[in-house]
Amino acid sequence: MPERVTLRDVAVLADVSAKTVSRVVNGADHVTPTTRARVQQAITELGFQPNLVARSLRVGRADVIGLVVESLADPFFARLTSSVEQAAHERGLAVMVSSVGNQVPERESLVVESLLVRQVAGLIVAPMAQDHGYLAGARQRTPVVFVDRLPEGIVSDAVLVDDLAAGEMATGHLIDHGHRRIAFLGSELRNPTTRLRLAGYRRALARHGLDADESLVAVGAGSAGEARSAAEQLLGGERPPTAVFSSNMRCSLGLVPLLHSSGRTDVAVVSFDDFPMADSLVPAVTVIDHDPEVIGRAAAERLFRRLEDLDAAAETVIVPFRLVPRGSGELSPPGGTGRDRELGQDEVLATDREQDMAHHGVEGGRRP
Repeated sequence: MPERVTLRDVAVLADVSAKTVSRVVNGADHVTPTTRARVQQAITELGFQPNLVARSLRVGRADVIGLVVESLADPFFARLTSSVEQAAHERGLAVMVSSVGNQVPERESLVVESLLVRQVAGLIVAPMAQDHGYLAGARQRTPVVFVDRLPEGIVSDAVLVDDLAAGEMATGHLIDHGHRRIAFLGSELRNPTTRLRLAGYRRALARHGLDADESLVAVGAGSAGEARSAAEQLLGGERPPTAVFSSNMRCSLGLVPLLHSSGRTDVAVVSFDDFPMADSLVPAVTVIDHDPEVIGRAAAERLFRRLEDLDAAAETVIVPFRLVPRGSGELSPPGGTGRDRELGQDEVLATDREQDMAHHGVEGGRRP
C-alpha cells in the first residue's frame, strides 16, 4: 500500500512552511496569489487529500468520536467515559460508546469495526484483545488512542499508569509493615495490567530478599465472585497469607466483603483502584489511586492533538498515581512484627504519606 501523502510533503515540494499549506487547504487569507498557486500545484502533483476530519474539528463543526471500554458497569470505566464525554462536549463533539465485556475479548475487533464503518472521527480504546494488528490499516485513516493498557502488535498513542511501579509500591508498602507472606489476587494473565502488576509484586519481594511463593499467587478472577472464591482458597491454606495485594477493583469487591463477613479483618489489604465505601469500612481500605477522570481527559486531549497532526510520532502519556494509606494496608502481621511496634499508627500513616509524595517514578509525565 503506497504511503499517504502528508501536508509536510506538499510543503517541501512547494518550498513553503506546513502552516502555509494548512492555510491554503483551509481557504485562509494572508497567502499571496503566487504562493497559493505554488501550493495548489504541489497538491495536484502529489495527489494530496486534506484530512477533512481534522479540518472539521478546527472549525468547530460537530462530529463524533468512538470510545470502546470493557464494561460501563465497572465504576472505573464509567468515570473514564464521563470524563471523555465532557472533554468532547467542550469541543462540540459527541461520543459513541461501546463495551466489549471482560469475558469475550475477541469481540473487541467487531466492536471497533462497528464504529469505524460509522466513520467516527477517531477512537479511544481500552484494549482487551491480545493482538491489535487488525487496526494497522484503519489507523492510517482513523486516529486511535489506547487507554489504561498498551496495545499489542502495533505502535500507537496510549494513556496509562505505570502498573509495574504501582504493583511494586503496593507490595513494598505491605513488606514495610512487617508482612512476609503476601498474596497476589488478580484477573486473567492475558490482561497486560495484571501481568505488569504481578511483575511489580514479584520485584518488590525480590528487592527485599523474599522468596516468591507461587501458592500465594491467585490469578484468573474475571469477576468479584471468582475473586471471592480465589481468596477463600488462599486464606484456607495451610500457611495463609497475612496480607493481600488485590490488583484491581473487581478483585477487591470479592476480597474485602469476604474478610469482613468471615471476621478476618486482621488480614492487611492494599487495593489497586479505589471503590465505593472503601474509606468507610473498619479498617478503611488502603488503595493505589489513579484518577479515571484524569486518564479519560488525557486520552481525549491526545486524540484531539492526533486529529490535528496525523503524522506526529506515537506518544505514551503516563498519568500519576498515589498510595492512599487508610488503615488496612498498615495492619501488622500476627505478633505485631514490623515497624508498627516502634511507631504509633498515626506516625505510620504520616510516614507513609511522606514516602508516597517522595516516591520515585509516580509523577505524571510523557515518554516517546
